[in-house]
Amino acid sequence: MTARTPARPSRRTPAGAPRRVLRLPSRLPVDGYILALLGTVALAALLPASGTAAHVAEGASTGAVALLFFLYGARLSTREALDGLKHWRLHLTVLAGTFLLFPLLGLAARGLVPTVLTPQLYSGLLFLCLVPSTIQSSIAFTSIARGNVPAAICAGSFSSLAGIVLTPLLAALLLGGSTGGLSADGLLKIVLQLLVPFLAGQFLRRWVGGLLTRHKKLLGRVDRGSILLVVYTAFSQGMVAGIWHLVTPARLGLLLAVEAVLLAAMLALTWYGAGRLGFGRADRIAIQFAGSKKSLAAGLPMASVLFGPQAALAVLPLMLFHQMQLMVCAVIAKRRARDPEEDPGTDGTPVTPAVGRITPAPTTG
Repeated sequence: MTARTPARPSRRTPAGAPRRVLRLPSRLPVDGYILALLGTVALAALLPASGTAAHVAEGASTGAVALLFFLYGARLSTREALDGLKHWRLHLTVLAGTFLLFPLLGLAARGLVPTVLTPQLYSGLLFLCLVPSTIQSSIAFTSIARGNVPAAICAGSFSSLAGIVLTPLLAALLLGGSTGGLSADGLLKIVLQLLVPFLAGQFLRRWVGGLLTRHKKLLGRVDRGSILLVVYTAFSQGMVAGIWHLVTPARLGLLLAVEAVLLAAMLALTWYGAGRLGFGRADRIAIQFAGSKKSLAAGLPMASVLFGPQAALAVLPLMLFHQMQLMVCAVIAKRRARDPEEDPGTDGTPVTPAVGRITPAPTTG
């Protein structure tokens, strides 16, 4: 009797067995929404809206901006914001970082024109410095770092609320001709497209708040889709106007370097400045993350209203800064999470760091 040779395992999948599916990595090195924004920019470069299509896109973009600010107003809980006033020193510190330190650094960068930055890119950089802080990503990073999450929620909400008024006014005052100045038409446009929808959302919140909460995911897609429409319209106008010949790869590299310095300066100022003011570890974390970041979701619609056809170059620095801040703050938050459970504040009293913990989710910020 001859010995049987062991049968080789078949490479075929047995009948009924599930096939292996190639899965993409769950975490990409670049925020997925940033990829969508870049795809929208590429679409505008290849197929810009012109003629009648441009008028339709502009009208749709105007409606999208009004819808966005209506939803912002309807989602912001006035009661929570008023309760957060108890921690007024922290919120004033965040507001000072967002609307005082950032603009001062932006004005200081004026000396980089024209050797490092073109006048158009500088206008975008200065506008970036005037945009309000984020809410969702500030909360997420504060939670990861075991900081004061309720304070981050209120600080981000106050910053967004103040930005409805302060960002357009500061942009008109500091950017001058780039935004058309403080003309009656410009102020009317700001009021009608930004402030009126926001106040309408606040007024109707008691009736529509529950509906918005139940359809949170769907409204998140509406938010993102609206911003993509605003970006497509702005970059289409830029392509038709032929402004992209003003931006070279070298200029983009220099812009990234300037923004890296700006972010590093704000991260250091908010962290060490909060320590000098006597805040404990948990509050310093909230101040650092809420006071050093800028909101892409709020900045893009505002730029489309303020800059008009020049909005494409105005939002480019903000888009680059947004991705940079997410990557850097993710690293900082993970390092802060490894800090000791209790860290004495500058006054020597122990501080409890973890004040509310949430599960962070991806956000456009």
